[in-house]
Amino acid sequence: MVCCQLSRPLNVVLPQDHYVDSLDDFTDVFGPLPIQPHDDPNKLLIHDDPGLFYSPREKLENLYLESNCRTICSIEDDDALVGLQDFEVLKFVGEGAFAKVYQVRKNGSSDIFAMKVIRKDLMVEQDHTQYVKSERDILTKVDHPFIVRLRYCFQTKYRLYLVLDFVNGGDLDFQLQQQFLFKEDLARIYAAEIVSAVSYLHANGILHRDLKPENVLLDEKGHVMITDFGLAKQFDDYNNTRSDSICGTWKYMAPEVILGKYHDKACDWWSVGVLLYQMLTGKLPFVGGAKRWKVQDKIVNKKLKLPPFLSSDAHSLLKGLLHKEASQRLGSGPGGSEEIKGHKWFGSVNWKKLEAREIQPSFVPQVTGKQCIANFEESLTNMPAILSPAASPKCAEDTLQGFTYVCPALA
Repeated sequence: MVCCQLSRPLNVVLPQDHYVDSLDDFTDVFGPLPIQPHDDPNKLLIHDDPGLFYSPREKLENLYLESNCRTICSIEDDDALVGLQDFEVLKFVGEGAFAKVYQVRKNGSSDIFAMKVIRKDLMVEQDHTQYVKSERDILTKVDHPFIVRLRYCFQTKYRLYLVLDFVNGGDLDFQLQQQFLFKEDLARIYAAEIVSAVSYLHANGILHRDLKPENVLLDEKGHVMITDFGLAKQFDDYNNTRSDSICGTWKYMAPEVILGKYHDKACDWWSVGVLLYQMLTGKLPFVGGAKRWKVQDKIVNKKLKLPPFLSSDAHSLLKGLLHKEASQRLGSGPGGSEEIKGHKWFGSVNWKKLEAREIQPSFVPQVTGKQCIANFEESLTNMPAILSPAASPKCAEDTLQGFTYVCPALA
């Protein structure tokens, strides 16, 4: 266990058994606090979560705040420590079941990042602790031109923080809403970059298991960046990547996942097929309205229909990726991802140049700078950058010991 000293003095004396980050801690990062009416305006109301409290600002020195910077488990160089106080939150840009994503700037620099904030209480309640630990561990190891890089990790008593590259060209879902569908030449580059990233993951014993348009970002030059490894799984034995967990986004789940069967890398190739179908046609291959069971029944049982305006090579590739029998699916044979890369539809792709980012996609998102948020939904970016209440997590204190991380290139 390594302890570090605070970088700035505090004008308040606290008991030795309390750790304080700064007088303004959470509010300095996430903006002004809401004021809750109370009969006694001088009375401080303290919620279980120190990120939520209601009182005049001058009363904050009475609140004992937990500090990530006082207790760090995995980094021994105090100079490399990073915490919530090192970032300025700019905008709210996304959210999930128990996580929110913010655009942040690192203090003292012009560096812009995406900060994924995970509530520990919901993580424990939904039994996702292992998924979060796996996401952190996977992201510290992967290094690929089409996969988002993790830069920092740290935690406080109530939340976990993953700081990643901020990719602001919009996700495929956003761009598909703007353009409806992509021409085959553009979809070919996107699909090739996705295949390259997924191939890299599989070669390193990792299944993504949640490939969908929202998890495929575009950078300022139009290149694909795979993100969100919250459901990913890493295997120690790269030759035995089989799981029986039913997880993912149901519209993109492979038949074997829906049926609760053991599944392997073939489930990712199915999702790639769904993504490609959606890019080329503007819709999903199997639809059933809002009724989940109808969609899943069609995924398992209904024959794939392909529109006539697609090329014969595109038909062939989609049939191969969306084969309902996992063992017969393209990419599942002894050749692995090479079966996909060698398909006729990808015949014009120079894979070496592609992975060197030397092939420029024909579409470049409108990005005016590192801080640009024009390619995010306004319904999100217009929301206040504040956190929701969080209760004390019901888990052992050492459950996430060693969570802290600083990318070696930034240390």
